[in-house]
Amino acid sequence: MDNNRIVDYKGVEIHRQELVVLKDVDFRLAEGEFVYLIGRVGSGKSSLLKSMYAEIPISSGQAEVMGYQLPTLRRRDIPMLRRQIGIVFQDFQLLTDRNVYDNLRFVLDATGWRDHDAVDNRIEEVLREVGMLTKSYKMPHELSGGEQQRIVIARALLNKPRLILADEPTGNLDPATGEQIVSRLHEISRKGTAVIMATHNLSLVDRFPGRVARVERKRVITE
Repeated sequence: MDNNRIVDYKGVEIHRQELVVLKDVDFRLAEGEFVYLIGRVGSGKSSLLKSMYAEIPISSGQAEVMGYQLPTLRRRDIPMLRRQIGIVFQDFQLLTDRNVYDNLRFVLDATGWRDHDAVDNRIEEVLREVGMLTKSYKMPHELSGGEQQRIVIARALLNKPRLILADEPTGNLDPATGEQIVSRLHEISRKGTAVIMATHNLSLVDRFPGRVARVERKRVITE
């Protein structure tokens, strides 16, 4: 695998409940690259993203992410792969029973951070990066949708991932807030973290250009 390439799929097939969702997928992603994954709802965009963090198995073909061979990946190695990937969900998936700081601390605790000062410093860093430093004491329900999504991006950045997978991150946001989120993801990409953003909002692609991969008729067509 090219040292600069962090995702390399060749002839990949992905099934869901024994149905073929995607086939003959050839897809490559380099360090720091921004790629839009576009296609209709139900076209297989989410399945492709989930395969990259080993949530959905590769049925056939060659698939490598960050040096891990996905078809032969051992269960015990999945946490190490996922530590290098940040995930941004459309529906936020914040823990509603704790504040912003504790949502972020939960992730660091779960991934082995033990030094309290290091935890505090890292949470402060990511909140500053997404412009939410003053909101660490807020509960999720006290935040707007755009603010929640910024917290989700901060959460995705905690372990300094090499790759962020954003699955319809603007789907529940108004257009202006959605543009702010996409702009933030482009900034993150310019700093060296690769980003794949699934969307069916073509106006965002026009407003913030990036490489485009289209998912249609069970295939991925890259530009």
